[in-house]
Amino acid sequence: MDSRKLGANGPDVSAIGLGAMNICGFYGPSSEDEARALFRRAAELGVTHLDTSNVYGNGFSEEVIGRYLAAGEPGFTLATKAGIRRDPDSGARFYDNSPAHLREALETSLERLGVDRVELFYIHRREADRPIEEVAETLADFRKEGLIGGFGFSEIAPASLRRAAAVHPVAAVQSEYSLSTRAPELGLVQACEELGTALVAFSPVGRGLLTDVPPTPEIVEDSVFLKVNPRFLPPNLAANVAITDGFRALAAEMGCPAASLAIAWLLARSPAVIPIPGTRGVVHLEELVRGAGMRLSAEDMARIEAVLPVGWAHGDRYSDAQWHGPERFC
Repeated sequence: MDSRKLGANGPDVSAIGLGAMNICGFYGPSSEDEARALFRRAAELGVTHLDTSNVYGNGFSEEVIGRYLAAGEPGFTLATKAGIRRDPDSGARFYDNSPAHLREALETSLERLGVDRVELFYIHRREADRPIEEVAETLADFRKEGLIGGFGFSEIAPASLRRAAAVHPVAAVQSEYSLSTRAPELGLVQACEELGTALVAFSPVGRGLLTDVPPTPEIVEDSVFLKVNPRFLPPNLAANVAITDGFRALAAEMGCPAASLAIAWLLARSPAVIPIPGTRGVVHLEELVRGAGMRLSAEDMARIEAVLPVGWAHGDRYSDAQWHGPERFC
């Protein structure tokens, strides 16, 4: 497995990591035994980076990882996130990047994970009314205390990244990036390369659209996220599956699974990119990891772009409610 830097001053990690949101039932039923088997196989395949959050299953993802590590299983470079809260009365979601909340959340995450520090700690959603410079100072203090190795932000604009980086180097920005979602190429990829910030790409296979088994209406209905997401609602789902049939055919012609080709394309776009696909299945994991070992030529890249040109996807990547929090910048 090739390695990439988790920030200019960060550790080397595997070229692709593993996202741990799927083990909480976000895209369908899952079990702790399946998660343990997945983590073991990831380690065997050379995956060294595991990315989670305190809100994945209301802490369940972190707890599962903690029990896995406590059992003496192979370890990972760990990343987790904080900053999303819910009103205890109404259940409404809001964002809190205050020093007090972030410290409490980080300490709770460390306890769940059973570790003294995490290598990467993200702001999961930025609190719009709090200057990002102030947040960067809070996170830099955590780093000085040895609680974290570095810090990052999820779903922020390039301008926000530059403001934070003027205070302290930002190890990573997490953003959706794939053949389905190309917005990061309009400034975020470039800013990350310039600043030495890793661009940690979630949903790198388009939430299943860029695989050999794209989501069916039945699968969509079982997912709390997909069943309200524009790209997976009628008539967009049928249109998107039909368009990506050409990508599946190209992958088959090239002798690899579609998911492998999607990962290989993303890694070829920039040395700053570290995809973190999420899956519940070992077979799919193996397809994803295979993509990290592929080398695409300029001709290969052109053929991929021909079947999936920029802007091919029908429907926005988020619903109006899902857009609450991420920063739009183009």
